[in-house]
Amino acid sequence: MTSGSRTTSRLVAGLRALALSALLGAVGATGFAQPTVVPIGALLDFTGPLSEFGAAHRDAAALAEAHINEAATAVFGGPIIRLIYEDAATSATVGIDRARKLVDVDGVAAILGALASGVTVAVAEAVTAPAGVVQISQSSTSPLLSILDDDDFLFRTIGSDALQGVVAAQLARGEIIPEYAFDRAATIYLNNPYGQGLNDAFVRAFVARGGTVTAQVPHPDEPQPTYAAMLERALAGDPEVVIAISYPGQATVYLAEARDLFGFTNFQYVDGTKSELIIGAMGAEAVEGRLGTVLGPDPEFGGSQAFESAFEAVYGQRPPLPFMDSVYDAVAVLGLAVAKALVDGVEATGTVLRDNLRLVANPPGEVVGVNDFENGFRLLQSGATVAYTGAASDVVFDEVGDVVTSVVIWRYAGGTIEENLIVIKAGDIPED
Repeated sequence: MTSGSRTTSRLVAGLRALALSALLGAVGATGFAQPTVVPIGALLDFTGPLSEFGAAHRDAAALAEAHINEAATAVFGGPIIRLIYEDAATSATVGIDRARKLVDVDGVAAILGALASGVTVAVAEAVTAPAGVVQISQSSTSPLLSILDDDDFLFRTIGSDALQGVVAAQLARGEIIPEYAFDRAATIYLNNPYGQGLNDAFVRAFVARGGTVTAQVPHPDEPQPTYAAMLERALAGDPEVVIAISYPGQATVYLAEARDLFGFTNFQYVDGTKSELIIGAMGAEAVEGRLGTVLGPDPEFGGSQAFESAFEAVYGQRPPLPFMDSVYDAVAVLGLAVAKALVDGVEATGTVLRDNLRLVANPPGEVVGVNDFENGFRLLQSGATVAYTGAASDVVFDEVGDVVTSVVIWRYAGGTIEENLIVIKAGDIPED
């Protein structure tokens, strides 16, 4: 992770200070009473295999919080949301514990997160759904989320790996880049809902396209000191390419072992293995030209461009890691749902926020975009309906709380990550 992607508490405090300054100015000018501030949990990963993402995702969440509260100050006389951060540590056990603290101690009505699908599922089943608290994940892509019995309290602002798995198979079979094509592939994957879901989607689609899967090798969630035996199984059938479906905390170890012990470096990557830490572990030459897939926005999408510009204005760089746009979207729709509750004169409980999410995100309605919340709040005040179009997608929640996003082909090149090599729009992705 680059130094620019590490958010210090000073940056977060600075964003809140901006919102507070706007608040004081508005109260002084209008005399409005401050509205109730609704606490929202943010279950991020500051330690564990996905720790690279924690600070960066906090940046994006803090930006959305500031935008919401600045607009709320102008329209309602004060901020309306407050994010409370907890570390899920990429662990279901830790995530459940921290989620219970957010619900029972902090009294949150909603939780952003978790990052990992296995943690999100565990928290939804054990904490948020039973407590009637909304949960919105910015990055949990497992197809399992779509069929979970969660009483409609679980949402996500990123697409399902049912899409990414198909595109990864298309890529490996040469349907996207003809000169990049393989007949034989193996997979090494996390033995959790994320890894299993993406592995299964890839295997089905690769076999359906005439490819042969020589091995499917799961590995534990907990980082291991060595993966030599698992790599031996993955490489035993002489695959031409191996799909690495893991997190950086595990992949940095086994990718280096594959290079050093087996002389193998022809991996195809996914969202979880899109990381500058992998460049550091493997060396730029070993990953040069290797391709990967990730769910994400079309770079020509207006919301994506608006988010990147707003992020750069505050942090001095473009968003460095995946799913930062969908973090912003999750906080944004929660802020709009809270604002609707305020306008309707009802308490922003978990049930109210759940019922409001589609009302402020889905068509029909007046379009509200990135950092367009003052307009959105005034529209709500006037009795109009709004439809949020976000940083990662239009954020149209279906009946199970899913949205649809594009899948992007990226590449390791020149010691860095080359983004947006090819964009496969959601409507162009076949079912299998």
